[in-house]
Amino acid sequence: MKTIAKIALATTLLLTLGATTASADSAKGQKLYKKKLKGACHLTGAAMAAKHTQDEWDAVKDSLADEIKSICPDVKKKALKGKYMGHYYDFFHNFASDSGNVPSC
Repeated sequence: MKTIAKIALATTLLLTLGATTASADSAKGQKLYKKKLKGACHLTGAAMAAKHTQDEWDAVKDSLADEIKSICPDVKKKALKGKYMGHYYDFFHNFASDSGNVPSC
């Protein structure tokens, strides 16, 4: 009986941690922007996010890599990996021109 309880507890813990890491995060997007895009874009994070309103960022969510490339033509392809797009989107959306929020980068 103890082994079943241990297995159930371990499974619950793994599922909880897996769900947490799978979600996008604007703080991680800000870190990724500083590391991967800021040098190529020659813009602060605030200036980049303010290029669009929240509704406009929503409209380009599915083609975010293309939008970033149009704003920052010098961006390297490896900075636009699919696994980064959710984080970039959350960062840009949370700090868009009409959000009232200002990032620290």
